[in-house]
Amino acid sequence: MSPLKITTRDAATGPVLELCGELDYANVAELHAALADLSLRPGQCLVLDMSGLEFCDSSGITALIAARGNAQDVQADVALAAVPPTMLRVLRIVGLDQIFTIHPDTESATGS
Repeated sequence: MSPLKITTRDAATGPVLELCGELDYANVAELHAALADLSLRPGQCLVLDMSGLEFCDSSGITALIAARGNAQDVQADVALAAVPPTMLRVLRIVGLDQIFTIHPDTESATGS
């Protein structure tokens, strides 16, 4: 089991969270805490860079949906970047590729 490491940085479009390791029931609280520490403003886009994500279970997917809801509450958005192929397949199966903007990499998500 790989612990979840979250690195936060700012981009012109809003905050970027780089997720590395496993996003599962055992450590999803770390993502909730990182998201709670953010102050999204209207018009910003939170980018979740998933290039280092090794695994994501249903609690991780639920956290992504919650992040989107919280962003929408303040008129902001959430985009996913560099989603690993196995996770992208899951997102497509459950239809979340229809509600999240998905970018091939962080650069295209942030315009930098």
